[in-house]
Parts: sequence; C-alpha cells; structure tokens
Amino acid sequence: MAPRVEDRAIIDSPRDSITALPPITLILGGTRSGKSAHAESLITRGIGIHWNDALYIATAQIGDAEMAVRIHDHQTRRGANWITIEEPLALARTLREEISARRPALVDCLTLWLTNVMLSDHDPYKEEAELIGSLAELPGPVVFVSNEVGLGIVPDNALARAFRDHAGRLNQHIAAAAHRVEFIAAGLPVTLKNEYP
Repeated sequence: MAPRVEDRAIIDSPRDSITALPPITLILGGTRSGKSAHAESLITRGIGIHWNDALYIATAQIGDAEMAVRIHDHQTRRGANWITIEEPLALARTLREEISARRPALVDCLTLWLTNVMLSDHDPYKEEAELIGSLAELPGPVVFVSNEVGLGIVPDNALARAFRDHAGRLNQHIAAAAHRVEFIAAGLPVTLKNEYP
C-alpha cells in the first residue's frame, strides 16, 4: 500500500526542511482530496522542534450529524498537541490574536468561512480585504486550506454563482500572498508555487 500523503511528505523531504514552514501556505484541492491531512502534517512535524503546540482554527459549524462526524474525525486525527478555536466569522482578528512565533495556525477551511460570511450578510469584499491585510502582521506561520470550486459545472442559481466567484477570487488573493501553494489531488500534493527556501 502506498504511504499516506502525510507520511510521504515526511519521507520525501530533506531533514532541514521537514519542519520549516513559510509564513503563509495555501493548500487547495477538491472535496475529500486529502487537503486537511496534508495541511495538518506540515505543522505536526514541527511540534516539539520549532513550536510548542499548534492552533487549529475551525471555520465549520456543526449543522447536521454528517458534519459532526467529520469534525470528530479531524479532531481525533490531530491529537493532543493541537488547540482548537471555533471561529466561523472573525478570522482576521483570531489570527492576529492567537498566532505567535511558537504557535503556528491551520485554518480549515476558507471556503466554509466564506460561506459563513455570505450567509451572515457580511460583505465578502470587506471581510476578504481584512483577512488579506492581516497576513503581513502575523508573527508565526499559517496554513490555509481551501476548496477549488471552479472545476465543476456552472451553478444554476445566483447565490451559488456568487459564492463560486468570491471563492475563486479569495483563493487567487491568498495564493498571491502565500509563499507556498500546493494542490492536492487523490492525496498527492503538487506544488504550484514555492517562494520559500
């Protein structure tokens, strides 16, 4: 059996880069592609070496039994060295307040955060600008997970089309600010951008 994406990332990396993270990383992919597991592995490798623990910023809200199971599975996989903060809306503020040089953060995920923003009647342009503006202020690394929603059919309703457009723009802006961007397909990471040694 092939190694899992999180195991392979460790095996294939030189020792000096195993735990190093750029200030901003973006992990993109489709549903159930292995995005979250890969993003978690990038941070987990450095716990106890580069940082004391890690922060998991969960943007999901438990809306039904299926989502409750998904959240439980993610929590179990992460283990005890992760501090979880549930923040469906105030993402920029939470990042500024909680990240430190000894505590990186994983935001999982941007598309759920955008959904929350739009369904709460917040201005997605304003919220995105605040998030992008906060990135240069962060004292420690952050890994963002986001769905690539532009590879499917054109949605049949205006709200879904607006969401797709906002999500595509958000991903582009985070990718432009990021030092490393990876796309995950079938559990396999493909590096799209790497500006970090």
